[in-house]
Amino acid sequence: MNLTDTTLGLICEQGGGAISTGPFGSQLHASDYSLAGTPVVMPQDIGDNRISEDNIARVSEHHVERLRRHRLYAGDIVYSRRGDVERRALIREENHGWLCGTGCLRVSFGPNPVASAEFVSYQLGLQATRKWIVRHAVGATMLNLNTSILSNVPLRVPAIATQRAIAAVLGALDDKIAANGRLASTVENLADSVFARAVADIEMGPRTFEELASIQGGGTPSTKVEGYWNGEINWATPTDITNLNAPYLETTGRSITSDGLKACSSALHPVGSILMTSRATIGAFAIAQAPTAVNQGFIVVNAHEPDHQWWMFHEMRSRVPEFLSHANGATFLELSRGKFKKFLVRLPDEAAVKEFSSAVAPLHERARAASIESTQLAKARDVLLPLLMSGKLRVDYAERILAGATVGVV
Repeated sequence: MNLTDTTLGLICEQGGGAISTGPFGSQLHASDYSLAGTPVVMPQDIGDNRISEDNIARVSEHHVERLRRHRLYAGDIVYSRRGDVERRALIREENHGWLCGTGCLRVSFGPNPVASAEFVSYQLGLQATRKWIVRHAVGATMLNLNTSILSNVPLRVPAIATQRAIAAVLGALDDKIAANGRLASTVENLADSVFARAVADIEMGPRTFEELASIQGGGTPSTKVEGYWNGEINWATPTDITNLNAPYLETTGRSITSDGLKACSSALHPVGSILMTSRATIGAFAIAQAPTAVNQGFIVVNAHEPDHQWWMFHEMRSRVPEFLSHANGATFLELSRGKFKKFLVRLPDEAAVKEFSSAVAPLHERARAASIESTQLAKARDVLLPLLMSGKLRVDYAERILAGATVGVV
């Protein structure tokens, strides 16, 4: 496969496009946002090469017209300009006409593109490209990108027909991952609806979380002791939870040894434990799918009665605004375990709890299955990506591998 060495900026320029900065804060204020209108893509909305609409900001048509130079078109790529500067997303047809927001950079390939935007978006996801961007970003406290840095990102591109073929293979995987995400979200929402109906006529109390469950926290082994780290025990931080697409924690970014577990104040929480973040980000949730220790940024809940566990999970998720109102802290908000323990719980009779658990358990199993398949597909994509980009794997062979794989709807 013949490859041409070029840069992201040169590809944009040759097609009549450019790399530009989103509106500055003086152009778009918090007071400009509204509940309805055109979405504005901010760094927090940029996911894994896709835009997330969860909690996305919107503006009225007046502001869209005023900021029309920042309008996004299908085939653009949006980058986070500061913080996690590796984050990027391809603008798809469903995002056409949205606005590039504050804190983002827009990559436009112009009216006569010389490269496949889909292909380039995948090449920008290569580990080597990500490392290049981080290495060249500026800023001591927080990394920052600018148009010059992004313009100089080195790329190696094959013929346009090959680019499109590679993008089609990888896009098929991404489409399935997105479909699984929608399925998991729909099923989760259904489980929440079942809970809302079940709790509608139940009064608060008289029992508390402390009376109904074991309430624990966690800790961090000394990072100076090498023997405490990189063992076989999952050790979760809030980032492990906030990075999830569905509330099921299969593994963690870091692990500790048995000595590390003994040296910190976390128990090894069992499968099924409810993990709720309690510092800075309060109220992100996951169910542990393997025995897991946690750091000090968690409240971990296990109901005394196993039939109560799913009820506790949904009860806690429905109470996050209340938890936030009782949090305090000068540097960052924190909900203490002491306060959490004293919250009253809405709880129906035993028959109703069992009926609820029987109804939602299979829903969560379905959502988790979709989440697991998406993880497996993402791993397959990430293995194929460098092989296809380098020409070590032919596109037609990759297509046969995917055609022979079982990638059915969960």
